Amino acid sequence: MSEIALKPLSPLEAIEYFRDKIVLTPAQFYQLKRQAMVNAFTAAEITSLDVLNDIFEELAKALESGATMKDFREAINERMESRGWVGLTPFRADTIFRQNTQTAYQVGRWKQMTDPAVMTDRPYGVYSAVMDKDTRDTHRAVHGECRRLDDPFWDTWYPPNGFRCRCSVRTLSQRQVDKQKVKVSTGSWQRLIEPPGKPARQLIPDPGFDYNPGKEAYQPDLSKYTKRLRDAYEKRQREKAKA
Repeated sequence: MSEIALKPLSPLEAIEYFRDKIVLTPAQFYQLKRQAMVNAFTAAEITSLDVLNDIFEELAKALESGATMKDFREAINERMESRGWVGLTPFRADTIFRQNTQTAYQVGRWKQMTDPAVMTDRPYGVYSAVMDKDTRDTHRAVHGECRRLDDPFWDTWYPPNGFRCRCSVRTLSQRQVDKQKVKVSTGSWQRLIEPPGKPARQLIPDPGFDYNPGKEAYQPDLSKYTKRLRDAYEKRQREKAKA
């Protein structure tokens, strides 16, 4: 009997989303409206498009191959140093790697979860934080919140909800909701958080992360794009259509 070799599947939706990004300098990137940023790529304080393209390519390769942050840092530093640049520090490399790969995975995951066929069987999403000592108070407070995936809640509270956010969303079927007696919430989301020893404050995502990158990536409003980004995006779509 022949052996069957099991290999991890590539996150195709995440790779497609990331490969479709347009590389911009930080100055160009921050001229965009927030909704357009999800379809562009940059790295803070790096103004050379050559280096930004190198970082982008190494991140794309990491997504495609399943490489670790250490693999990414070694590869990008070799490329940067060959151009006479100082390589990325471990913290900087980790931040760039984690934020971009996490966003790509979550965008791909949103596309999978909201496929009409999938939603027929598993229409509920549950917010899941890591719940360790590094989990932010706000993210901890949302842990376990269950809503239908078409609930407006996910327009604001879909991860990542901050830099280096590790939160995710898992889906449930109606049978699982009933069997586990999960409370499904509806209505507007307005809640205060009162961390021990700290003043109460409104429960909101980290600044700049109060939107759903999955929705923005696959249903972009091109009126919010600059002409350069709009032209590049439309060109990319025409090329994909011909492929």
